[in-house]
Amino acid sequence: PSTSFFPSPSSSRSKSYLYFIALPALFKQELRDTEAEEGCTATLSCELTKPKAPVEWRKGDVTLYPGLKYEMRQQGCAAELVIFDLELDDS
Repeated sequence: PSTSFFPSPSSSRSKSYLYFIALPALFKQELRDTEAEEGCTATLSCELTKPKAPVEWRKGDVTLYPGLKYEMRQQGCAAELVIFDLELDDS
C-alpha cells in the first residue's frame, strides 16, 4: 500500500471557516489643543489602543493627505500629524 499526503481529486474535502470580530482601535490619549504661531510648524499627536491601527486625519469633513502642508507619522500606538507653515485657516 502507498501512502499519500495529498488528497486525490476524487476524495471529498470538508472546509471549515474561522470568523472573528476585531475590536476597534480606541483613543488611549485624545488630541489636545495646541498653540503655535503663524508660519511655524505644529504637531498634533494621539495614542491608540492598537499598534499600527489605520488612522485618518481630518479637518471637519475633509480628509488630510501627506504633502507639502501635512506629514503623517505613526509608530506603534502613537500617531502624529505635522502641519507646516501654519495659517489662520489651519485652526
